[in-house]
Amino acid sequence: MGKPMCSQLIRNGYNVTVYNRSKDKEAALTAMGAAAAPTPAALMEQADVIFMMVTDDNAIQQLFEGEDGLLAPKVTGRLIINMSTVSPAISKRYAEVCSKSGNRYIDAPVSGSQKQAEEAQLVIMAGGTAEAFGVAEPILKYMGKMVMHTGATGTGNTAKLAINTLLAIQAQGLAEAVSFAANNGIEAQQLLTLINNSALASIFIKIKGDAITNKTYKPAFALNNIVKDLGLAKDEGMNSPLGNASLATFTEASNQYGEEDIIAIYKHL
Repeated sequence: MGKPMCSQLIRNGYNVTVYNRSKDKEAALTAMGAAAAPTPAALMEQADVIFMMVTDDNAIQQLFEGEDGLLAPKVTGRLIINMSTVSPAISKRYAEVCSKSGNRYIDAPVSGSQKQAEEAQLVIMAGGTAEAFGVAEPILKYMGKMVMHTGATGTGNTAKLAINTLLAIQAQGLAEAVSFAANNGIEAQQLLTLINNSALASIFIKIKGDAITNKTYKPAFALNNIVKDLGLAKDEGMNSPLGNASLATFTEASNQYGEEDIIAIYKHL
């Protein structure tokens, strides 16, 4: 996700410096004209606005802490935009740390996958002060079709966890419907054609339905990640019947299908 998002900034004339633990991914952006920083600390020294797009809370902590972390340089006036799907708690923690050091932080996770990132069609939800959001919004608009200020720090993360809870419920519901129909003599493509011409039609159902019929489970959004996100939602108080059921089902499926796409839940049923 970080690569196509970063490429939008390069294409729109920003001077971009990148840091990535995987140097091959970094090289793809330097080939487009980006500079490379050897450490997060060096990035913090060089850039006015720092974007983060990593997997989980642990990765965020690693980027901030340590002798080469973002907090190492004694610089002020920076804006850190964390676009990862992480816990509201870690955003609140580092927003406070940034504020004490004279910097700003917003959580701005995205709804959408790699294709939407490549086309600048992400939906971005941002939590933080109105002042920090005002600085971030014009830049974020180069990455997404919608940028919404959701409120105080952590609310962007909470909104994303709510969306991903619905995502999990929809993925499991689609998989169950196709499985039920198949067990009763209706081919998957027949059912999906009906669904895609009904009031239930959606881009998500079309894409994931095609994945089921074509048996293509290369991860656009890995099943392990929805387990992580449902767990974060649970930690924030999610305790609904469908949410709990999805967390249990995806957790069971992750042992065998965790590295495949979310819709590989179909193979688990």
